[in-house]
Amino acid sequence: MIEAEVVINHPTGLHARPAALLVAEAKKFNSKIIVKCAGKEADARSIMGIMTLGVKTEATIALCADGPDENEAVARLKGLIETNFAEGLG
Repeated sequence: MIEAEVVINHPTGLHARPAALLVAEAKKFNSKIIVKCAGKEADARSIMGIMTLGVKTEATIALCADGPDENEAVARLKGLIETNFAEGLG
């Protein structure tokens, strides 16, 4: 199991479109992926779960993965977040 922290810099936090992009990317991996924020956690493959976390701009989240492709999963999700979901808003 691996874990990495990343700061959400997207203007809307993890709401609507960014959350959908995160879920779509997470579904590409076989590992179990959990997103943790402020004492709550959600399955990264669940849009409703991610939305219920209420992650706002400048919040720090933890990406936790456990499985055969855990390293690649965390690296790709972290990269997606760090590039503001490829929207060039940073």
